[in-house]
Amino acid sequence: MKVHEYQAKEILKGYRVPVPKGRVAETPEEARRTAEEIGAKRIVVKAQIHAGGRGKGGGVRVVDDPAAVEKAAREILGMTLVTPQTGPGGKVVQRVLVEEGMAIAEELYLGVVIDRSKASPVIMASREGGVEIEKVAAEAPEKIVREWVNPAIGLRPFQCNKIGYGLKLDPGQVAKMRGVITGLYQAFVEKDCLLGEINPLVITQEGDFLALDAKMNFDDNGLFRHKEIAALRDFSEEDPLEIEASKYNLNYIKLDGNVGCMVNGAGLAMATMDLIKVAGAEPANFLDVGGGATVEMVKNGFRIILSDPSVKAMLINIFGGILRCDTLAKGVVEAVKEVNVNVPVVVRLEGTNVEEGRRILSTSGLRFTVADGMKQAGEKVVEVLRTGSR
Repeated sequence: MKVHEYQAKEILKGYRVPVPKGRVAETPEEARRTAEEIGAKRIVVKAQIHAGGRGKGGGVRVVDDPAAVEKAAREILGMTLVTPQTGPGGKVVQRVLVEEGMAIAEELYLGVVIDRSKASPVIMASREGGVEIEKVAAEAPEKIVREWVNPAIGLRPFQCNKIGYGLKLDPGQVAKMRGVITGLYQAFVEKDCLLGEINPLVITQEGDFLALDAKMNFDDNGLFRHKEIAALRDFSEEDPLEIEASKYNLNYIKLDGNVGCMVNGAGLAMATMDLIKVAGAEPANFLDVGGGATVEMVKNGFRIILSDPSVKAMLINIFGGILRCDTLAKGVVEAVKEVNVNVPVVVRLEGTNVEEGRRILSTSGLRFTVADGMKQAGEKVVEVLRTGSR
């Protein structure tokens, strides 16, 4: 789950991470009142959406009086903001963050993620703040300082010092940054985050550290422990079909193609999407029904996929392990009977009870294109797309 910048900053404030003075506003008038309360010479108005690159799309304005704040907020609120992370459809801005403008001496990057290869969190920092860390990693990886934290021991002060001196900060700056690193890491661990990022972490001309921007993503599996975090979820920032899928514990992500995919297991789902692209089509979604899927879950997955008007064909690719092929087949047959299916459906089944699953499909009285193997499944879905045959 993602939260907005202003929400991430409120969380970090609780861990003693310094942030600029500011407040979120949903109307131009509220933005002006906030600017008057802040009383700074320079005010920043920032669009709040779940995507980076807002400044490049016109979603960040720096102004110098409350009247200009109101004008900027009026222009930003309601706009469809397109950034490299929103996709071409963009996101509609429903609120802005009004903050005190800072006199910046330097911009740094600071983030925490899980390094799955080492089964531990890793703290990353760089003097190249304000730009995408992926770009720095690709073009100048030596500029990133990394420090892995043993989760059984926790973050130690000497590790914070290593990061600070690795960035070639002076001793006074290292001492100040140690508090920021500790706060960010504690928030990351205690709130069950997948990502905690401050970009940029700025050093002001007075020598203080401030989180000028903040991003936090949370592990959905840990939200039952954090009702206060779950309450921050902004459904308007999520795809309606993804919201619907989450109600049934389905792992669904909408994509831009035209082949709907229903698969069990994330690895097989990724391979299936690659297969579709190699065959000459584009996947319309990622849908992993999981190993313990029931007939009802399969039915709902089928319905959600077909709710996407861009889907022109569907590929069901199941390897029967925990999820038996006959269970999947029953769910598909029931779904087809209940949902108006107006696109061709290609099915590939292998594994537990595969013969029974194929029998259920063949005796259902419904029309499916059955594939024998992964390669043929990709070829057949491209064929039915081209011919429109059922």
